[in-house]
Amino acid sequence: MSEAKVYTIDAEGKVLGRLATQVADFLRGKKEATFLKHQDKGAKVVVFNCDLLKFTGNKIEQNEFVWHTGYPGGIKKKKLSKQMEQDSTQVLRRAVLGMLPKNKLQNVFINKLEMHRGEIKK
Repeated sequence: MSEAKVYTIDAEGKVLGRLATQVADFLRGKKEATFLKHQDKGAKVVVFNCDLLKFTGNKIEQNEFVWHTGYPGGIKKKKLSKQMEQDSTQVLRRAVLGMLPKNKLQNVFINKLEMHRGEIKK
């Protein structure tokens, strides 16, 4: 069996949605000739400079992350700009997660994604 490919992507200046689509395709293996939607034939993806992502329009100020804690009245909201300051890798992770299939392979694919806020240290 051959080794899985590793793609390294520099996120500096790239638009979030377009980058997330590209990463999701690499994780699923859609660019491979042997692609099957029910099998994991994808590659590992390493993304660096996540803190330098680009957003079009006013998305950085208007978009919000919304989640529920599980308790009554537990709806929480956080602006995209604040989330980028705290942990920009989670912004990209949630975007990629939304583009992966909602089945048992979703965790397999997302575990092959490695993200770094700055440059990769060699």
